[in-house]
Amino acid sequence: MTKIDTTRPFLPVRIAVMTVSDTRTLETDTSGQALVSRLEQAGHVLADRTIVRDDVGQITEQLTLWIKDPLVDVVITNGGTGVTGRDVTPEAFDRVLEKRIEGFGELFRMLSYRKIGTSTIQSRAIAGVADGTYLFALPGSTGAVKDGWDDILVFQLDSRHRPCNFVELMPRLREGLKEDHAHD
Repeated sequence: MTKIDTTRPFLPVRIAVMTVSDTRTLETDTSGQALVSRLEQAGHVLADRTIVRDDVGQITEQLTLWIKDPLVDVVITNGGTGVTGRDVTPEAFDRVLEKRIEGFGELFRMLSYRKIGTSTIQSRAIAGVADGTYLFALPGSTGAVKDGWDDILVFQLDSRHRPCNFVELMPRLREGLKEDHAHD
């Protein structure tokens, strides 16, 4: 169960938010704004925010920029995780991920099932790590973004969460990469 250890310090992380949509603007992006509001209320830092079209190349390009940016610890996308022809966020993630966090999508769908039933099967929520940066892809609905943040990410991105959390692993995410680069 969820437990916050108040004897430990809270460590804010720098989070970039990408909305994947052909139609939204910053003014109409309610799911992106819900995510920004939640991460800031939790004490984290909004590192960057953008809207990218449903295009594998454009999504991959923005993900790559943020992965290489030392001022971005976490990327959360919303949108493009469905099954239509324009839903290509998981395919873009596949181009950059070094390791998948399989349990994220599984847990998201399990929690979502309780609220929307079998319709959750249409979500291809995915997560992983690339060059020491966490990447999370949520569906584009405001409800899905709230569920993903409120039920999973708010805890896993809190350094005080017990028994474990993603933040405490951040210093070790690049361990194998350092060895690989040492042999180049």
